[in-house]
Amino acid sequence: MSDGPGPAPGADATTAAQPALSLALVSMMQEVHAHSGAVYLLRPEEPVLEMTVHAGMPRAFAAPWERVGLSAPIPVADAVRERRLVWVGGEEEMARSYPRIAVVLPYPFALAALPVATAERVYGAVFVTWPGAHPAELSAMERDHLWAACDRLALRLERAERENLPIIQETEVVATAVTATADTPGSVEAARMVSRLPYGLVSLDLHGRIGFVNAAAAELLGRPADQLLGTLPWMSVSWLNDPTYEDRYRGALLSQEVTSFVALRPPGEWLSFRMYPSTTGLTLRIGRARAVAAIAGPAPQADPSPARLVTISQVLSFAGALTEAVGVQDVVQLVWDEVAPAVGSRAMVILGSQGGRLHVLGHRGYSEAYIVERFHGLPLMERTPGTHVLNSGVPAFFDSREQLERLYPSRYKSPDGFAAWAYLPLIASGRPVGTCVLAYAEPHVFPADERAVLTSLGGLIAQALERALLYDAKHRLAHGLQQALLPNSLAPPPGIEAAARYLPATHGMDIGGDFYDLVPTLPLTAAVIGDVQGHNVTAAGLMGQIRTAVRAYSTVGQAPHEVMSSTNRLLIDLGTDLFASCLYLRLDPARGRAVMARAGHPPPLLRRPDGRVRVLDLAGGPLLGIDAAAVYPTTEVSLVPGSVLVLYTDGLVEAPGSDIEDALVGVGALLSEIGDQPLEKLADELVLQSAAARQRVDDVAVMLLRATTPDR
Repeated sequence: MSDGPGPAPGADATTAAQPALSLALVSMMQEVHAHSGAVYLLRPEEPVLEMTVHAGMPRAFAAPWERVGLSAPIPVADAVRERRLVWVGGEEEMARSYPRIAVVLPYPFALAALPVATAERVYGAVFVTWPGAHPAELSAMERDHLWAACDRLALRLERAERENLPIIQETEVVATAVTATADTPGSVEAARMVSRLPYGLVSLDLHGRIGFVNAAAAELLGRPADQLLGTLPWMSVSWLNDPTYEDRYRGALLSQEVTSFVALRPPGEWLSFRMYPSTTGLTLRIGRARAVAAIAGPAPQADPSPARLVTISQVLSFAGALTEAVGVQDVVQLVWDEVAPAVGSRAMVILGSQGGRLHVLGHRGYSEAYIVERFHGLPLMERTPGTHVLNSGVPAFFDSREQLERLYPSRYKSPDGFAAWAYLPLIASGRPVGTCVLAYAEPHVFPADERAVLTSLGGLIAQALERALLYDAKHRLAHGLQQALLPNSLAPPPGIEAAARYLPATHGMDIGGDFYDLVPTLPLTAAVIGDVQGHNVTAAGLMGQIRTAVRAYSTVGQAPHEVMSSTNRLLIDLGTDLFASCLYLRLDPARGRAVMARAGHPPPLLRRPDGRVRVLDLAGGPLLGIDAAAVYPTTEVSLVPGSVLVLYTDGLVEAPGSDIEDALVGVGALLSEIGDQPLEKLADELVLQSAAARQRVDDVAVMLLRATTPDR
């Protein structure tokens, strides 16, 4: 981060120390020609960024992000966490990098977010936006201006903190439209000219309120001009009360591009609306759309209830976030990161039921001891807000502690440090799956619209929780099956050290068909690694059958090529549609040799004691389960003390968009560099440093074998 200059010489000391955040923000926007922005401050003792002032566009546009958790995937949070400038160059990049914002604001605009910080401390963050016509890259001049402005603001905040000066809490700053002087001849003549136009003209401010309407517009809208002034058109004109039309207004303001739409004025007249935006508001031209009327179908029915941007955008944002949750703890964390900061909650609990009792699925902001005492294990028949909401499916809102204690005097005499609560039923597929409890630090009145929003959010949380509960149950089943099918430990023979790692793919149920094993066979020991096609219970079951077959054939003394042939015929006899790759070797540490047979499996790596690494070019046969007459030739390899064999499945080196050969070269280079480390640490490093393993698109199995002196 560049060192920005301090306050200008001669500036008033009080003004410099007591930050006027709105002036700093507006000045920053003017320097880089941005059309909106906001300043966030980091709350003390809480990992939350809170919007302190917003400028340019209506604050309601950013309503879902009034309070942002530091771990949220939002530009200002990323800027603070990573202490860097975050640049989003347009609509497509926003959709790729920040899909939650793109869902709520799917318009062409660019955004930059920066931390407000000194070298010692982060105070908050700033974002500014530009219309969609801004170049895809931020210029060097714009970067310098933004960093310098943020540095100046950080120094002012530092000084205010040092001198214990209060920070001015501001709301929003919007541009004031330029107004003509009504009694000048020019303005009078302009008004007469506009009144004579055959089409409607309406002036909207940045909040969408009507500031001027000519006679033609009043006639087309079907309302007297005095009833339209100061109102929102989609509120005062019933047939415009559709979120689609309000969305066009938001899109025009954010993109600063001319936007148009058509709407049906009952009973059958189509009107065209064309919006001309600027940074001070919108000019709306209204006319008859005769061409559209000839071909248009029925218009959408207007919702009689008023649409509010904050309601729509918040629900969209949270819905996008909750679709990313996989397990129950993911849901708990997302509710804490996304929902709680936005609605002002300082603690939360998600409750479920198990065996006729309340079961705490997750919590934040409460102590563990309090949670166990207050919620966990309570019989569902006991009279508490949590059990009542879970049983009835009806939300409960308590504006104050007095109200809660009055309704539940026997349960809530011991304070929990909070002053208001919302108990939301989590109902999915027609049945209750839990209760979400949101706690507030101060008494909090829940008006009807906020109750509706919270209840809607409860429905979204419920759907995510239902999926997560099912996933966790399947995951426990899959994990248990996987653990049962893989060896608990490896027992290498004298003269051999062994280590293994298994990572399931992150897609599906975390279960797959990769396997490995060490099979003690007198006088030698066999090692095997393989990969069954698929990532499901069927693949895991077949993997268990193959591993058992390899053990059986090895125990009766079959040679490596015979073990492969016998396992291949067994797989064909089972009639499965799945195939498997396999690498089998017989270890002879006393002679320093290993005999290998390969069935369509990636070749192993061998590291010599001097650090040289090579890929073993082994002869081999086809995948198991394809050809009953397949032959699997063997190769004998020298395995002197200090040598390391790396057996692996393709998940270690294969990932979308990467070259397998390059990945294999990378593994070989790492093995050459750190191959002298203890085998357990080496196994961890090989998996940790593999880009393919980090992506976890496929299962990853790795087995390392190091030859030692026979007496070790």
